Amino acid sequence: QLKFVESGGGLVQPGGSLRLSCAASGLPLDYSVIGWFRQAPGKEREGVSCITRSGDTTTYTNSVKGRFTIARDNVKNTLYLQMNSLKPEDTAVYYCAVRWGTTPVQTMCDPQRFKYWGQGTQVTVSS
Repeated sequence: QLKFVESGGGLVQPGGSLRLSCAASGLPLDYSVIGWFRQAPGKEREGVSCITRSGDTTTYTNSVKGRFTIARDNVKNTLYLQMNSLKPEDTAVYYCAVRWGTTPVQTMCDPQRFKYWGQGTQVTVSS
């Protein structure tokens, strides 16, 4: 049974940092892409950052480039998102998800391509 458990969210002031973790269980080794997504109230779900299983390709949405870093530990089956210089606009529920199959780099983090999702962890950036 595939299961994701996100953790590490919370309340942080602008400019602060958080490190999110996504622990996966029952994750087959042949998935293609795993990533972090977020959804703010009234907004569509957005692909924040994705990484291929091998780690050879990573993507970031423009708004987080230079501030967020994705990493994965395939041995521990854990995905991480280091979030620095947080802004109020980063406030959202953050989810991890996984997909199979090939995809161009340009669309590898499209939320519509992912079918298996965690329950999410709330990140609130506010002074």
